[in-house]
Amino acid sequence: MSMNSTDTANFTSGNNMSAPPALSKLDGFLLRWRAKGFLFFGMRAQAADVFREILARSPDDVHALNSLGYDALTTGHPAQALPYFEKALALAPEKSNSHFNLAYTCEILGRLEEAEQEFRAAIAIEEKMDRAWYGLGLVLIRQKRFDEALVALKRNSVLQPMSPFAWYQMARVHMLLEQPDEARQVIRHLKGFEPKVAAQLERETGLQVSI
Repeated sequence: MSMNSTDTANFTSGNNMSAPPALSKLDGFLLRWRAKGFLFFGMRAQAADVFREILARSPDDVHALNSLGYDALTTGHPAQALPYFEKALALAPEKSNSHFNLAYTCEILGRLEEAEQEFRAAIAIEEKMDRAWYGLGLVLIRQKRFDEALVALKRNSVLQPMSPFAWYQMARVHMLLEQPDEARQVIRHLKGFEPKVAAQLERETGLQVSI
């Protein structure tokens, strides 16, 4: 049976309840499979309850911390996700995902300096982490550091050449830098594999580009 917030409060307040048993490897394996089953069937609340049970018995379980952070993020509560990801990073600073999760959350919360720092930390560990380059590019755009943003977005486009997202942002940055010729080149490139995105950029920028 999973623990709700009242149960957790009782454990921490010293009521006459015994502490939950430590999590054995077998129990951890079974609980994670139960959570995966819930997630497979779209039962996210039930999966979150299982991860809370895991944390009640094993507070340093990085997978459970990240899973509860994801749940908070995807349900629109980034501030609630933050402490989960901060603790996961403290426990596993060698993992690029730990830095990325915190960076992404900080970006959503508008904590741009921290987001930049953690995106760069993720890249330092895993240089080919394309989503970290993209996230860094978006943060730099918000900081109006457009030349640096182009460097990050171009690196993302090398790692994910068929993804339109970085190309779209690059065109926007070129327009902000008053570089319409460079924006046209990006739009022309997009017409070759993402014509709808190219057409959207033409509407937004007022540029008409032929192949």
